[in-house]
Amino acid sequence: MDLLQFARGPGLAISVAVFVIGLAWRLYRIFRHPAPRDFSAPRRSPSWPGGLRAVFSKMLPPGGVKIRGAQMLNAYGYHIGLALVVFTFAPHIAFVQRYTGLHWRPLPDPVAFIATAVAILGLLMALMYRLTDGVQRLLSSFDDYFSWFVTLLPLLTGMALIERPYYPVPSIAPALPTVPVLLAIHLLSLELLLIWLPFGKLAHAALVFVSRWRTGIDFARKGAAV
Repeated sequence: MDLLQFARGPGLAISVAVFVIGLAWRLYRIFRHPAPRDFSAPRRSPSWPGGLRAVFSKMLPPGGVKIRGAQMLNAYGYHIGLALVVFTFAPHIAFVQRYTGLHWRPLPDPVAFIATAVAILGLLMALMYRLTDGVQRLLSSFDDYFSWFVTLLPLLTGMALIERPYYPVPSIAPALPTVPVLLAIHLLSLELLLIWLPFGKLAHAALVFVSRWRTGIDFARKGAAV
């Protein structure tokens, strides 16, 4: 079994299993505590609108919190770029279709290339902000830096697989065969991300709406704003 066969077989199976079990564990941790007994009537009933409000209101910076405009725009930029790369790039959709049968229309390759560049530059700027801001640097832990690393790594290894322009001219830029080692490294970087995601701060990528919903419902019962 060569490296690519391992990445496509056991490596992918193990990483997906850890990802699913890890997320299930995190969901259990979120919902394992039943709503405490009310000794007074809930301040708001029903409480589900509070959950819905929390899901959308937290997409914007909270009022009264000073955030540098460039830093905020950078955060939105690389999050959107990551989403476009993951969900709209044709090879990624083909990868999902290969294992699940699900597929959808991809965006043109140049959009994915631009989104990748935006995401990479945005992540580098985010690291720069973290290292140069005294408060952020003080509050940062191994989780922050390793989560940054495993997010950036698939982008960099994926860029190594872009072997020809979007409109190839055979006489100028002939198509090159995919290098199996590069493809294997890209898949392994994705699998590292899947394994780490449920256990670090990156879990918010999958649980952000669930956790906001639960928090919003709890706060609505107490009559508190969220």
